[in-house]
Amino acid sequence: MVNSIVCSLYDPFLFVLGSSCSSYSLNMINKKEKLIIYTDGGSRGNPGPSGVGVVVSNEKSQVIKKYSKFLGEKTNNEAEYEAVIFALGKIKHLFGKEKAKNFDIEFRMDSELVARQLRGEYKIKEEKLFPLFIKIWNLKMDFGEMSFVEIPREKNKEADALANEAMDDIEQKQLAF
Repeated sequence: MVNSIVCSLYDPFLFVLGSSCSSYSLNMINKKEKLIIYTDGGSRGNPGPSGVGVVVSNEKSQVIKKYSKFLGEKTNNEAEYEAVIFALGKIKHLFGKEKAKNFDIEFRMDSELVARQLRGEYKIKEEKLFPLFIKIWNLKMDFGEMSFVEIPREKNKEADALANEAMDDIEQKQLAF
């Protein structure tokens, strides 16, 4: 006769048995991991050469990965939206589509306009931003909960530096030719 039941996150039969550990196991299965994503988009000239920076971290603020990308000619607001789109693509690539569904994602950005538009608090008046908003809206379906938080520029220095790095790299290459 078995004196104890060993909890297993992978054995749904144990939940039916009503073992003393089943509520703990259910909570562990239902608990989603949280990612905190710092994004920044910038443009020199507005419109002008633009780039994005993304810092992916866990909920303990430990950096997992950093990304930057040159975008070409964009406005600053377009670059801010593109940073979110770029980040979502990188998260799916980094963790895989299935695991991405188990993440709750908190975007932190220094653009009040974009954060509030993505939360539905501000209307989108710039026509070029509509397709970018729709793209993010559709990408949200591949993830858990998603929130958009505006933060002071001082707290977004790393993503800002990455966006500037992307723009600087292109400018350096253009000067070389």
